[in-house]
Amino acid sequence: MSDLPNREKWLRNFSRCRNWEEKYLYIIELGKRLPLLPLGTRTTNYLISGCQSKVWIVMHTNDNGDVKFYGDSDAAIVKGLIAIIFILYQGLTLNEIIKLDINLFFHEISLIKHLTPYRSQGLEAIVKNIRTQAISLL
Repeated sequence: MSDLPNREKWLRNFSRCRNWEEKYLYIIELGKRLPLLPLGTRTTNYLISGCQSKVWIVMHTNDNGDVKFYGDSDAAIVKGLIAIIFILYQGLTLNEIIKLDINLFFHEISLIKHLTPYRSQGLEAIVKNIRTQAISLL
């Protein structure tokens, strides 16, 4: 998945950050590594409603059923949050993506309590949209 680390490496790097300022900087750095949106997908069809920032999420599957994610946002921290979501979904099947409760993971690492309510709502909207896209790809 592009330049994004796998889940274990991400967790290791995230846990090495000494404080939340460093963690936010790492999250922003991850956002810079997102694969570019495919041409013609920066449209309202892929725009996520419920986010304060503009967010686009695109999912594709290949003939083997492998899922490829693309995302972008006009906010640096949100791009990083998208990258984390993609890291968590990396290598999963569509059914596994639908079933995975990412919110539990975000609570475990205390990320939810360090986000504004608008960002938390936006994060939930992104996850809900990904589940909806996964269902439509089944």
